[in-house]
Amino acid sequence: MTKFVQVFFQTLTLGSLYALIALGYTLVYGILRFINFAHSDVVTFGAWIAFTIAGVLGWAGTGSPVFAMPIVMIAAMAASAALGFTIERLAYRPLRKAPRLNVLITAIGVSLFLQNTGQLQAVFGKDPVKMPRLLSEEPLFRLAGVQVPLVDVALVLLAVALVIVLQWLVYRSKLGQAMRAVSWNDQIASLMGVPVDRVISITFVIGSALAAAGGVLYGLKYGQLNQTADALWVLLGLKAFVAAVVGGIGNVRGAVVGALLIATIEMFGAAYLSPQLADLYVFGVLILMLLLRPAGLLGSDTVEKV
Repeated sequence: MTKFVQVFFQTLTLGSLYALIALGYTLVYGILRFINFAHSDVVTFGAWIAFTIAGVLGWAGTGSPVFAMPIVMIAAMAASAALGFTIERLAYRPLRKAPRLNVLITAIGVSLFLQNTGQLQAVFGKDPVKMPRLLSEEPLFRLAGVQVPLVDVALVLLAVALVIVLQWLVYRSKLGQAMRAVSWNDQIASLMGVPVDRVISITFVIGSALAAAGGVLYGLKYGQLNQTADALWVLLGLKAFVAAVVGGIGNVRGAVVGALLIATIEMFGAAYLSPQLADLYVFGVLILMLLLRPAGLLGSDTVEKV
């Protein structure tokens, strides 16, 4: 029973992390119908910016004030949102009318550019660093013999809050109406007075801010940040991408469902079958989903050339 409860909480935490990152993939795909492969690098950027800001403000050690985490989180989300805006404005907007393959190759180029820039000693460097403990390490509560730390609870609650806000924004606000109009047909939306370029830029800003939140919480959860080109970040982004595809990429609710499903398969498979095969379970599910239901669990059946 104790093992099951422990794996359940680990699944909930990891699923929330995947959901925050997967939402960025699904928002951009929903609007522009292409995969932003630089998204995982925005996650990395957000985590490293949080580390840098914490150090500048003198919160790199233990005993940080209670307001340290919210300040660092908001600053990292703002910086990543600016990065997302810049990427869209300089790299993707000039290719708006170009073939999808050109945009896809550009996204890979942007990803490699960010990875290699982050490795420069003048930026973040190549050495792994220890993420400052901005939250208490003491267990918040115990259940069935399992200690649940504050960072796990914060990760889940923040993910739930951000998903609710995003859900309201997409389906209940004027901006959401404009986003859905652009995703349906950007030319018709433009004729109806929707500022297409502004809506797309805001989409990148929101997705990048959510990615940064995921990156910061990843650092707080696991305590260490590897260099920006480390395969760990790529794998994290790929699993979040798998979650978006499995749930139905382009669908906000689908990204959350897919994230929780992928985390469940990964964590319970590792705990009860073989931990060495955890990644195999994730990508096996992706292959099965593409074979049996290409649109994902909550996606719509459309044919796209990427």
